[in-house]
Amino acid sequence: MKKYLIYCVFTIAMFSCNSKRESNLENSDGTAANLETTDSLLSEKIIKTADMRFRVKDVQNTKEKLSSAIKAEGGTVAEFTVQSNIQQTEKVKYSTDSLLELTSYRTEGLIIAKVPSEKLDEFTNKVAKMAVFIDQQSLKMDDQSIVYLSNKLKNQNRVEAVDQLNKHANKKSNNVETSLSLKDDYVDKKIENLMIDSKVQYSTITLNFYQDNTVKSLLVGNDDLYSYRPNFFTRLGLSFQNGWYIFKEFILVAMNLWVWILIGVAAYFSFKYYRKRKVANAN
Repeated sequence: MKKYLIYCVFTIAMFSCNSKRESNLENSDGTAANLETTDSLLSEKIIKTADMRFRVKDVQNTKEKLSSAIKAEGGTVAEFTVQSNIQQTEKVKYSTDSLLELTSYRTEGLIIAKVPSEKLDEFTNKVAKMAVFIDQQSLKMDDQSIVYLSNKLKNQNRVEAVDQLNKHANKKSNNVETSLSLKDDYVDKKIENLMIDSKVQYSTITLNFYQDNTVKSLLVGNDDLYSYRPNFFTRLGLSFQNGWYIFKEFILVAMNLWVWILIGVAAYFSFKYYRKRKVANAN
């Protein structure tokens, strides 16, 4: 009887091992099949980034033309800047109360735009025709196909893992936290792929353009107070008048001191008379 029981247990164990081997083989075959299908899932995801620097006749006019061309191609302007940098300034006397201000400045423009990738070459050709000459032009291509496919396959694995956790859910909190972490990772990878799709669909192009130095003349008020003084002859006549006025004031001041002047004169003659008499007595 014991022998029959041992034979039964041995047979059941052998059967279970064979079934596990078959299931493992099936899973490995399924994994291999999934890996083999990745080639068919792989799609081209090329991100294009262009850059141009060029000289133009008029920065403001070129900025307006570029904005119109970008909209015509179905693109958008993400950023633009127009600024003037003063190279040199000088003020020249124009008249008594005004100066001619001369300013030499350099105007530069910057536009960062997003253009449909399939129209990027056509758009850069249009930009080149607006330039006097091109200083620099470049194009960078970044292949994100593998990254995109990796995110997609990992998201499939996350969906399957969340389904398995939901099927075997229990009251332990670690399953809930694991499921939440997988869902957050799924969202992050999904957003990353959406960003890749956006960058693939619309290429970013940076346009730097400038014009020759421009000289601007402007009539401004003279802030030098010396320039507002009368001419030499006018000032000379005024000096004579001012001298006569000072002399008259001196006479008036002297008249107010006549008593002291009289005492001084009397003292002088008295001292002179006393000295003369002393000399005579000595002889």
